Amino acid sequence: MYPDQDLHKFQTFKIYLYYRILLACVLFSVQRLDLFDSDLGNFSPALFSWACMAYAILSIGSLAFLRHKNSFNSLNTTTFLLLCDLIAFTLILHSSGGLQSGLGYLLIINAAIASMFLQGQLAIGFAALITLMLIGETIFINQSESKATLTQSLFSAGLLGFLVFISSITFYYLTEKIKRSSQEALRQSRYAEQTRKLAQHIVTRMQTGIVVINEHNSIELINESAMQMLELPNQNYASKSIEDISNLHDTIMAWRKNPVHGLPKFHKLATGNEIRINFASLQSDNSNQTILYLEDYRAIIQQAQQLKLASLGRLTASIAHEIRNPLGAISHAAQLLRESEDLKDYDLRFAEIILQHTSRVNHIIENILTLSRRKEPNSQLLKLEEWIPEFIEEYRRGRDIHIHYETINEHPPVKMDPNHLRQVLTNLFDNGLRYSKALTGDETVTVQSGQNVHRETTFIQVIDKGPGVSQDKVQHIFEPFFTTDEEGSGLGLYICRELCEINQANLQYEKTEQQNSCFKISFPHHQRMT
Repeated sequence: MYPDQDLHKFQTFKIYLYYRILLACVLFSVQRLDLFDSDLGNFSPALFSWACMAYAILSIGSLAFLRHKNSFNSLNTTTFLLLCDLIAFTLILHSSGGLQSGLGYLLIINAAIASMFLQGQLAIGFAALITLMLIGETIFINQSESKATLTQSLFSAGLLGFLVFISSITFYYLTEKIKRSSQEALRQSRYAEQTRKLAQHIVTRMQTGIVVINEHNSIELINESAMQMLELPNQNYASKSIEDISNLHDTIMAWRKNPVHGLPKFHKLATGNEIRINFASLQSDNSNQTILYLEDYRAIIQQAQQLKLASLGRLTASIAHEIRNPLGAISHAAQLLRESEDLKDYDLRFAEIILQHTSRVNHIIENILTLSRRKEPNSQLLKLEEWIPEFIEEYRRGRDIHIHYETINEHPPVKMDPNHLRQVLTNLFDNGLRYSKALTGDETVTVQSGQNVHRETTFIQVIDKGPGVSQDKVQHIFEPFFTTDEEGSGLGLYICRELCEINQANLQYEKTEQQNSCFKISFPHHQRMT
């Protein structure tokens, strides 16, 4: 039995206990005050008074003892009290002259109580016991009467016993039906509550952001993923307008004017992150809701990236190998030619140019092979405040360079392949040191790590003191083979972004308040990575 049903059963039984006290007090008052010209207790007034007082004391004691649910035992307690009631009513009925007093009909209530709290056979047995008591009391009190009077009294006792049986069976049937209905309703209620909690947990923890707004653009539901994508603090946004928390309003209004279902829209947030939005409408009689399914575009890019790498891997690898063989022959021949004693100065210069450019082409081939051999990332949980200083110490070993590391605030760990992060930071450090030296004469770089203000995600910033990238070239710096350095291959930043995206991170270029170049790696929350 469910705890709620036990509580309901106990509360119903307490009503019965109060009824017993009230009944004893009423019977005693009617007899003592001689109200309504009643014949109660006319056969034996002393027995009636003592029986009523004992019944009242027993009822009050039972109520005091059973005031807490823990002391209530349904079967044992009910059986004991019903037997006490039967004895008390037998005495009261006898002291009032038998069935002619009309008190016998009160036993129907006891039979109904027995049907509600006892099992089927016990309830019927208690009804039979009441009937035997009525017949026995009738025979005992009318033994000196005539045969006709005894027969009439027995008929009345039998009829009352029949009513007791009918009441017992009827109440037992109704009680069982109500009990089954209550159990089914409670089971359905618990199942619905469990389903609601499960759905709420799934919506809250799922990677897809969910935002539900009404026709007035007020938020009715927003989960944690959506708050993280929109870089919002973790708080209650119910009833707030979508305009107050993001720049999604125009995109939502455009979809409402032309609601094309199944066609996603791409939207760039004010934070610079790009998301993919799928819309759905939920209409009812009283409201018209719009559901926004937000997906971080970085995860989508990662999937596309894996497909792209898989398709281009074999082709680039074969081409690179085919180029590498004749390139090695050219480089070897140029080295032999440069060692010749008969070469003039301008011929020696030509040999050096050949070696310089073969080396550059070989570097490009190495980068292409690196991309073609890309494997699934072996992601690990990294505490940047511990990992970055170790990497910096390893990077600058034996070099006269200056790399300053600082943590902006406390931040959670990140999940990324340490080899990929090492390769990305190595490339960013190389570029930063080179451009800083070109402008200031010092090879210096600043590295910062911290947590975004409105979300539980971590970032790394690599800041140099170089001249920076001009505005017209910023959008091209991550394209393959684009370079501003004549000696560069144009694949370094492209590979860095590829490595970040395959780990669901994002690499962006921005400028600091001092107009210094800054490359920022933004990591997703490690608990929400697939």
